[in-house]
Amino acid sequence: MSRYTEDLTLGRELADAADEITVARFRARDLTVRSKPDRTPVTDADTAVEDAIRARLGTARPADAVAGEERGGAAGDTGRTWVLDPIDGTKNFLRGLPVWATLIALVEDGAPVVGVVSAPLLGRRWWAAAGAGSWLADAAGQHRLAVSGVSALSDAYLSTTHLGSWVEHHSRESYLALADACWENRAFGDFWSHCLVAEGAVDIAAEAVVNPWDVAAVRVLVTEAGGRFSDLGGNPGIGGGSALSTNGPLHEPALELLSSFT
Repeated sequence: MSRYTEDLTLGRELADAADEITVARFRARDLTVRSKPDRTPVTDADTAVEDAIRARLGTARPADAVAGEERGGAAGDTGRTWVLDPIDGTKNFLRGLPVWATLIALVEDGAPVVGVVSAPLLGRRWWAAAGAGSWLADAAGQHRLAVSGVSALSDAYLSTTHLGSWVEHHSRESYLALADACWENRAFGDFWSHCLVAEGAVDIAAEAVVNPWDVAAVRVLVTEAGGRFSDLGGNPGIGGGSALSTNGPLHEPALELLSSFT
């Protein structure tokens, strides 16, 4: 049993509460939307979810810190911090697309140790805790996850993100080189790309720009499923500003390729 079992149970309860809010507000005609200073959208559902989770954590874990996309805070290198992305995929959410999720992570002394990703409109929830494996519940039931055994980039299935973000934050050449080196590529988007790596359905997920709340939860999923997670420079933390998750054997070849174009 993981020493984080109770925290994982709490994380899943927090995801239940988040799902009640997001599902009720999905495609709501009175959904309110505003732009943040970085021009990314935020809806009333985003703030309502984060406020609800913070309130529950204030009661259940009053000694823990909280950091969230909408209300601020930071995951430091010491102590325990719950890191929240109330709706990862807000653009999809406000356009009526079902690919979005609530991400909840517990970070202890700078390392994510609990992760819950809940995508209610996809009918899928993923969770993991250090030492307890990575799991998925969907229409087919509940099962433990394991990354793929693909060992060559030429056989790899890649999921990545918008080319424009690579041009701005990394390079167009690295994006194209990685895509060209792989067998197949798609853009499943944000959290889902990394969750699919944990499932073994995708072999590599890469993002040129992320924040800690985007990746804290999925890092636990990938590593507990047997994979590797780092930024595009190979640093394993969640504060590097980019993300690369793989099944493990493909990590160094992908990093080597990406480093050739920076």
